[in-house]
Order: sequence, then C-alpha cells, then structure tokens
Amino acid sequence: MERKYPHLCSPITLGRTTFRSRMFSAPMGGTDITNDGCIGPKSTAFYELRAKGGAAAVTVSECMVHPATDGSHAYHLDESILNSLACATYTADAIRRHGAIPSLELSHSGMFAGTYMTDKSRQKSMNQWGPSDTVRADGVEVKALTKEMIADIVASYGHVAGLAKRAGFEILMIHGGHGWLINQFLSPMFNKRTDEYGGSLENRCRLAVEVLQSVREAVGPFFPIEFRMSGAEFVEEGYDLDEGVRIAQMIEPYVDLIHVSAGTYQKTFGITHPSMFTEHGRNVFLAAEIKKHVSKPVATLGGLNDPAQMEEIVASGKADIVYMGRALLADPYLPNKVMANKDEDIVRCLRCFTCMAERAATATRRCTVNPLIGRECEGDVVYPAPVKKKVLVAGGGPGGLYAAYTAARRGHRVILCEKEGELGGILRSEQALPFKYDMYRLAGTYAKLAKDAGVEVRLHTEVTREYVEREAPDALIIAAGSAPLVPPIPGLRGDNVVVVNDYYLEKDKVGNEVVVMGGGLAGCECAIHLGMEGKRVHLVEMRDVLAPDANVRHRPLLLKEIEKYVTVHTGHKALRVTEEGVVCASPDGSEVLIPGGSVICALGQKSRTDVVEALQDAAPFVRVIGDASRVSTITNAVYWGYHAAMDV
Repeated sequence: MERKYPHLCSPITLGRTTFRSRMFSAPMGGTDITNDGCIGPKSTAFYELRAKGGAAAVTVSECMVHPATDGSHAYHLDESILNSLACATYTADAIRRHGAIPSLELSHSGMFAGTYMTDKSRQKSMNQWGPSDTVRADGVEVKALTKEMIADIVASYGHVAGLAKRAGFEILMIHGGHGWLINQFLSPMFNKRTDEYGGSLENRCRLAVEVLQSVREAVGPFFPIEFRMSGAEFVEEGYDLDEGVRIAQMIEPYVDLIHVSAGTYQKTFGITHPSMFTEHGRNVFLAAEIKKHVSKPVATLGGLNDPAQMEEIVASGKADIVYMGRALLADPYLPNKVMANKDEDIVRCLRCFTCMAERAATATRRCTVNPLIGRECEGDVVYPAPVKKKVLVAGGGPGGLYAAYTAARRGHRVILCEKEGELGGILRSEQALPFKYDMYRLAGTYAKLAKDAGVEVRLHTEVTREYVEREAPDALIIAAGSAPLVPPIPGLRGDNVVVVNDYYLEKDKVGNEVVVMGGGLAGCECAIHLGMEGKRVHLVEMRDVLAPDANVRHRPLLLKEIEKYVTVHTGHKALRVTEEGVVCASPDGSEVLIPGGSVICALGQKSRTDVVEALQDAAPFVRVIGDASRVSTITNAVYWGYHAAMDV
C-alpha cells in the first residue's frame, strides 16, 4: 500500500536489529515496583499496550544499575533476587510478541536518588551520592563518589546490561540526560571535581565513555546501544548546544543511536516535558543541530503528536527516529493508525500533565483522554455485550461522547442527543485559546470515533423525561454537564461582561484593557491568552492563591505564564462591575477599582442538577457522569463515561 507518511513508516536497522518504523515509545516509569525492585504485572501490561499499538521500540524505564548508591525506588536487575530476572523476561516478552523491540533504560539518579518517592521523609533519610560534595536545594547533603565507587558503578552498568540481554531486551538505552548521574558528571553545574572526572569536557565525559565501554563489553559488538542525552541544559550554569554537540561527538564511537532530549529535570521541567504553552516539537532543533555533526542515527522528541510534523522531521533529515511518551498514553495505537493511513482517528495528547501529576500524587498512572491508562490489567479490549441494548446518552460533551463511543463498540444501539447545534460541550470554549486547541480538537476526534462506531447523533435535541419515555431506552447515561456560575454581583450581566465559556463566541467584544474575575484554572488560562494577544490584563481572585484546581505539574508552568502576562490581585472580593472595571474589597477592607473596560466572568461552574433530577428514574439503568454528577475534570468525565458504558 502507499503510505501517507512513508518516511515515518519506514524501517530502520541499528546494529543487527531492525525496527519496523521510526516511531518509538519513550521511557515512562512503571507504577507497581515490588519491594525488592521487580517489575510488577501492572507495569508489564502498561508497556505491552504500547507494543500492541504499533510502536517500533518500547522502552522500560528506569532500571537502576547500582542500588547501593541509588536507593531502592525503581527497578533493578539482580540474579540474587528470585523474581528479578523472571519479571524482566516476562516484560520483554510481552513487548516482543507484538512485533516491537523491547528496550531497557539503564540509569543512576546520582544526587537525586529517590526523586519519585511519594514518601519524602524516606527520600531524605537515604545516602545521596553525586560527582561532588554539595547540598541540594531541599537541604539534603550530597557526598562525592570516590574513584573506587565510580569504578564499581561502571562495572554494574555492564553487569546489568548482560542480565538485560539475557532477559530478552534487544536494545539498551543509557540515560545520560535530565540531571541524573551521568548528566551530573557531564554538566559543569553539578561537576566540580578536580580529578580526571572533572574540569575539561573530555574529563566530564569520562564516566559516560567508561559506562558505554562496560556495556559494550557485556552485550557484544552488534547489540544496539542508545545514549540519551540533553542537547542543552537551558540553565546558566549548565552546558549549551555547542557543548552538547561535542558531547555527542565524544560518545558517538561507542553507540548506535544518539537520543537527544533537553534540559535538566530539576530546573527545566517545562522544557524537558514541553507544556501546552510551547510549540509542539520545541526541542527538535537540538537533535537537528547534533545530527549535522555526527554520523550515527539521531532520535528526537518533545511534545510530538502530529504525524505530519513527525514525517517532516524524518524526511528533512532533522532526526532519524521520533520518540513519543505522553502521545502514546493518549493513544497507544497512534503508530498503527499512522501505518494504516488513519491519522484522523488519533486521539491527541493535550499536554495537560494529568499523567505525571497522578504519578506524583498517588504513584499510579491516569490519562485525561484515555481511561485505560494505568488500568491495563483490568482489560484493554472492549468486549461485545452479551445482550444488545438501546442506550440513550444525554449530552455531547467529552464524557457523553466517550460513553456513546464505548457503548457502540460493545454492540449496543446508541443514540446521543445534544441540545446545542454542535458537539463538544465545554470543550467548544477552548477553540479560542491557541495553546488549548488540542483540547478543542478532542471533541471532534471523539465525535468521529463515535459516529464511525455507529452512534446516531441528534443535535438540537434536548432530552426531557417525556423524550426518554418516547424512546424507551434500556439505559440512560446523563452527561448534561455544567453551567457557568454568574453570582448576583451588580453589573455582572452588563454589556461589557463576557462569560468565559462564551469567550469564543464573543471575543470581538473584548477590548485592550480586561479584568478577568476568577483565578481558577479557566480564568488563569483565559488571562494568559489575553496577555499573549497584547492586552493589558488584570486578574481578580478573592482567595490568596491562584489555580488551586490545576494539577501539581501544570500549575507551576501556568503561574510562570501568569507572571509574564498578567497583573494579579489576590485577596480581592468583587463588589460590583462598572464600565470602568471591577470595584473590589481589598485585603485591608478598602474599596479599589481594578481598571478594564472589558470583564471576563470566570467564577466557576455548577452541575445541571435540574436535568439530573428530572431524568433520574427515567430508564431501567441510569448513570450520571461528568460535571452533571459533580463539577470535576475532563479526566473524570471520560473515565466515568467509559465505565458507565461498560456497565450497560
């Protein structure tokens, strides 16, 4: 067949191993690590799903090579541990049997050992080792590794590499980026040594070279070795791209693939993991520059989820391989869809950081747009229902669409009713914010998937109790969503006020001086957008903090954008809206005018309880999902919608 994206779909050979395409699954940590450091069954299923979806290689992250100096917070391979090799073998086999090449990332956290621990007291009780004596920003003391310890760590890389090969892994990724141990030696920010491991770049590269030599000796001449590096660290004390090029040249003789990432995890999270506020592929230029100066293949990554962009990267020679992490959480089957010329069916990653925030909060995984993530062991296949039923879904927002799609896949006859003339619910409002366009596009993708699965969509159709009685469904899923809160503040319904949900319809009403009322997530993101457009923006919030509803990964990046574009007034309670702006009670009790001829009302949402109460017992099976049940997140709406359909 003729491929729509021929370069992205073409195979590539590293060493003597051939990979089926240029689309690789980036390292993502597992969630059920046993007390003795083994890969648990949930993690095996997690990685297997990416192999089923068509990724050419699936990288298991992060296998610690030296627990004595790196704690016990991640996987490690040790033949003295009864299940260690067996669990690794099961995982490699789960990946390989679907045609993907199993890869294992070998790592040492160095001075940041235990970073992923939810138990911070345990992290601080660990011994921390790095290139130099120092004290971390959180007050944890770090001791310099001795030469004897360095030699032992180097040997352990080789030892673990040999075990990984025995377990069935067919490529190894040596993690030399993001502020972990090898990067700590490469970086002048961390490495203050005065011996042969510090000072000149050649000395700072010595550990990386010795590690790669140790691994090569263990796995043999034709086994592919990949080195993951930060092309630049993007901090003043670190190294820049020019030095990144020289690092790549120094390690090139010892590797088969140079994997170019970016930044240092502890200081440039939003660069290493590009947020919605940055362009897709913001780190590709690093790989493109390094590729000009080396002869070995180069891989790139960084918020990539568009096959057309990835095709251009490979076709133009910027990189030979494209890695995806979050994009394959959102849609594990993205590579298969690309190979089948069905890229219009791809569910795009929103770069919302729900996945990483959930891991930080509960040590589990969750994805806003894919309810299977983190729950793969519960079944990643939607099986046909034993009894086919008539299902009515009231509401065409994300939860209702996903419920309808899932129910149709199970063989039910599904009717989805939306009282407006367009599907998407609250997602429709995101189309006016360029950095949230992926979220707006999600509604269209879900709608296409639902229609292709056989869902009958009825627009301009309000579901009343009488309507349900006429249709007589076996199951009713209520996804009526929420409505904006517009409190009885004098002037709040004036002509100069736009409710944030309607901004996409009324943006021409908004002038150059704007007051945004409400410092929750919606208000903050709208304020950032207005600031990016060059408007003078004031943000009013009665609480002392902004965006407490934002997740722990997204919020710090959000607040940085707020600092760039918005004047913030926390602790201010709106009293009335005038043509000149919003009159507020300041923290000291005095009245103050926050100036702005235009006002955005972003004071929250309320469930459509009237719809729920009217329909509660209208069918034999009734389930309320999403904001109609409780004002929450798209994540919960999709998750509840999926399981409501699975319960029918």
